[in-house]
Amino acid sequence: MDASSPSTPGEPLRHQGFRVFWSTGTLTFLGASVTMVAADALIITELEATESQVGLVRAVQFLPYPLIGLLVGALVDRWRKKPTLIWSTLGSGLALALIPLLGWAGHLSLLMVAAALFLASGLGVFTVAAQQSILPDLVRREELVIANARLGQSMTVAQTSGPPLGGALVGLIGGSSSILAGGVSNLVAAAFLLRVRVSEPPRRRVGGSIWSDVAVGVRYVYRHRTLAPLAVSTHLWFLANSAAVTVFALFALRELGLSALLYGFALAMAGIAGLGGAFAAPWIGRRLGEGNAVILARMLCAPAWIIVVLAPGSAGEAFLALCAGQAIHGFSMGLDDPNEGGYRQAVTPRQLLGRMSTTMRTVNRTMAVLGALLGGVIAGALGYTAALWGIITVFVLAAVLLALSPFRGARA
Repeated sequence: MDASSPSTPGEPLRHQGFRVFWSTGTLTFLGASVTMVAADALIITELEATESQVGLVRAVQFLPYPLIGLLVGALVDRWRKKPTLIWSTLGSGLALALIPLLGWAGHLSLLMVAAALFLASGLGVFTVAAQQSILPDLVRREELVIANARLGQSMTVAQTSGPPLGGALVGLIGGSSSILAGGVSNLVAAAFLLRVRVSEPPRRRVGGSIWSDVAVGVRYVYRHRTLAPLAVSTHLWFLANSAAVTVFALFALRELGLSALLYGFALAMAGIAGLGGAFAAPWIGRRLGEGNAVILARMLCAPAWIIVVLAPGSAGEAFLALCAGQAIHGFSMGLDDPNEGGYRQAVTPRQLLGRMSTTMRTVNRTMAVLGALLGGVIAGALGYTAALWGIITVFVLAAVLLALSPFRGARA
């Protein structure tokens, strides 16, 4: 299907290429959700990592972006997207499979876990850049928000079912063995991607150095009237969210003593509510404009984490408060992602999509590295409550900056 051919806008799932692409995304989202819970349980409970070590391992998973993200964006804009997707997804699956193999061999350590997660994340940089770039070749321009919403819906379903499944698997077979689910999901997804039918535009002629291509992408993002404030706000959001996720895992598993299963159920609430947000995202985006929809979503983040930090002392009530906070945060992400992604893809020229995506993601993940490190260090030094209040402040700043910028009222 040629996404640029004229026809009436409609449901993107009617396109065979997007249907298969969406199915593989759903599979990898599920595997990633299982892996997240299994890795947390493995690192915090089985390997007994300190708060700072937990932050370091989380930071390692984002480190490939500041190291290679900008370069990858320029390379993907030069390469064919489908082969890049297949090989990077396959490689990520093999990297994750190393963790259970090392565990069964009796050679698993915190360093080995961090190294395997770093390798899988590095290959994931190629995967995400190719996904963002190939989507406008699978659906039409006016279907991008709906297509991103469909991907968001499958992601939130995975976030709903994956964490409890991961928690149950950890209880049955342990953390390292449970990570095999993430590896297998990537391997199967790579095989399915072979069936994607896509008409990619001709490869652009390469002129000049790869670094000049990188510079073009960076200038495009940070000189753009609406993308620049969106980028800055998103960078702050990633700083806060990475710190929040790090502290939340420690708070739930160590401070409150939740089991891996209950921790998984709390995270699943983000997926359940996120599904609602993803279903509502196209309608809210049409009514308010993509810009205002994203601003609304980011304004919900602070209340979500205030509920967590004010969780009552009793275990049962605290668990319910954690679930409520995760639900609001999940809804905000379900609303945010399709509108932000669809807007960015619609306003960016096709030949710059890979660089636009990885420019923003590189800085986002760099902020996530800092957030994970700061979250672990501050939680260890000042306690979980102080760390969460600091995180809430950054969430508020991210929303206010965007609301006061030209991005307010923006439409694709």
